[in-house]
Amino acid sequence: MSINEIQDEIIAEFADFEDWMDRYSLLIDLGNELEPLPEECKTDQNLIDGCQSKVWIDAKLNEQGLVCFRGDSDAILVKGIVALLIKVLSEHTPEEISQAELYFIDAIGLQEHLSPTRSNGLVAMLKQMRLYALAYQAKQ
Repeated sequence: MSINEIQDEIIAEFADFEDWMDRYSLLIDLGNELEPLPEECKTDQNLIDGCQSKVWIDAKLNEQGLVCFRGDSDAILVKGIVALLIKVLSEHTPEEISQAELYFIDAIGLQEHLSPTRSNGLVAMLKQMRLYALAYQAKQ
């Protein structure tokens, strides 16, 4: 499935809920479904600067040349945001990730419903995921 197809799926899923309390519940559910990040991956190197809460994002390049992201947060809502980003970007090529236009964030109204510090954290998470992709792209 392409990055855009996944984004469209997320937009449709969030469109089912008019109320932002329901959308927050969906985000929390997504965070709860996220596979726990092993403790050995919760390093300073994987810690995202600019986030109010602690957020870790780890990336590996698999044998097929796809970037696989894993992540975690100590804040339940942020963990849901991490889960969304991983759902969209994981298991794609470094080129696809670095060139992707992530329109789902605005389409579901996520950024406008986050506090300024959480919004900055979202930008920092995206930036780090793109940096991982660019680093793997440079190694190819």
